[in-house]
Amino acid sequence: MMKPLMFVALTFICPIGLMAQDVVSAVDGSVKKVDAATKVVIVKATDGTEHTFHFADDLAIHGGKDAATGTDDAIHGLKSGAQVAVHYTTDGGHETAHEIDRLGGKGLKVTRGTVSQVDRDGKKISIKTADGTEQSFDLTENAAKDTGDDIAKNADKATRVSVYYTEDAGRKTAHFIKKIA
Repeated sequence: MMKPLMFVALTFICPIGLMAQDVVSAVDGSVKKVDAATKVVIVKATDGTEHTFHFADDLAIHGGKDAATGTDDAIHGLKSGAQVAVHYTTDGGHETAHEIDRLGGKGLKVTRGTVSQVDRDGKKISIKTADGTEQSFDLTENAAKDTGDDIAKNADKATRVSVYYTEDAGRKTAHFIKKIA
């Protein structure tokens, strides 16, 4: 009698566990340590918490001339003190980095403004800058997933953001969006 019950329970519980792995979060802060041997990076977030991220096999690093995909190439050039945004998933308390964006300095470009439109399904965001111009950005898959609900819901209430992006042939792609307090 217990075996059929366990099967039914696992049928419902397992998909829930798999769905939880797809949730992408992002945190920004500074790199404290990079350990290439164990494929780990430790980041002190701007809120003061410390995160230990394990590199996913598909890890991508954006910003700067050393941008790369794949664990071996990606950690090249990532150094202590670098300002970063890490897009990650959590599974059983284990944080796995899928994308690291270098912020500031020679990292991603940044522009600030007020959100005028967010289209997560279409993976686009538009902001109005201080000089009155409207700028539109395509969103990466991770940026579309982790752009906070507060940004999308309050777009009509003058939500101010910093958009960190790359530009290729005039096309701007937002990798990380941070709400400005």
